[in-house]
Amino acid sequence: MKKTIIGLLALVTLGLAGCGGGGNEADTAKSEKKEASGFTGEYIVDADYVKKNLDDIILIDARGEEEANKGTIKGATAIGWQNLASVEEGASGDEKWGLILEPAELGKRLGEKGIAKDKEVVLFAGAQKGWGDDGRIAWELLAAGYKDVKMVDGGYAALKKTGLKTAVESTKLDPVDVKIDSIDQKHIIRTEELKKDYDDYKVVDVREDKEYKGEVLYGEAKGGHLPDAIQIKFTDIFKKDGKLKSKEALTKLFEDAGLKKDDKIVAYCTAGIRSAYMELVMDMCGFKQVKNYDGSYYRWAKVEDVEK
Repeated sequence: MKKTIIGLLALVTLGLAGCGGGGNEADTAKSEKKEASGFTGEYIVDADYVKKNLDDIILIDARGEEEANKGTIKGATAIGWQNLASVEEGASGDEKWGLILEPAELGKRLGEKGIAKDKEVVLFAGAQKGWGDDGRIAWELLAAGYKDVKMVDGGYAALKKTGLKTAVESTKLDPVDVKIDSIDQKHIIRTEELKKDYDDYKVVDVREDKEYKGEVLYGEAKGGHLPDAIQIKFTDIFKKDGKLKSKEALTKLFEDAGLKKDDKIVAYCTAGIRSAYMELVMDMCGFKQVKNYDGSYYRWAKVEDVEK
């Protein structure tokens, strides 16, 4: 019971983990035009898209029930990433804590929530002020075989600006039958595989400076970062308005950090939430060999050495 409480307390507190170029005026104007155009990618839609298609999509408030009950978009159903992960037993850092559920259980829970595989699923969360919860669930749905999954650029704040009606409780969808035969491992890595092939990867830490430098903020076994990890903060991929920076700006951010599009990359955060969002963004920027570390720093700090 004590370990369970520790794990759940970690859930309550857990969450968040440049661009542009020089040159002449023409180059600057071109850069600003690209930035103004916003981010485009197969897993991203803008808030206006949701407003136009609200009746035809499954809209998920990925912040979870507690936040949704403070205010959400009318018609959205609330699912927290914890609903789709193994967090009921043990504590953060335990071998199986916080991982994607096994196929049968995952299908059962998604079915109970009414998340049909043949519908377009659109998720939103708190953008740069949140934890990338929408990215974590989107990453998981894609691994589970869902074909049409999107995230809202700018999150909840952007949706409210469109004039969409809000509500103080989420919508309960009718249960559906969801069958998941297997989990695609293409963009997933666990501790033993990472440890075994560590030198093959460039490891990216998407957490904040305090976390990277060694402060223990969310119940981690010890502070620090994975050996030789490159820090690219989750919050740095967003503009001030909460929307993603342009694809050109983000590609430059990643490349300036020392990454190449053909590199094998592992992204991690505290529990694999922010880093799941980062994996999807990097994929859309052309970095196709990126994996999210399921278990992330919680697990590594408990069983392996770290740096400060």
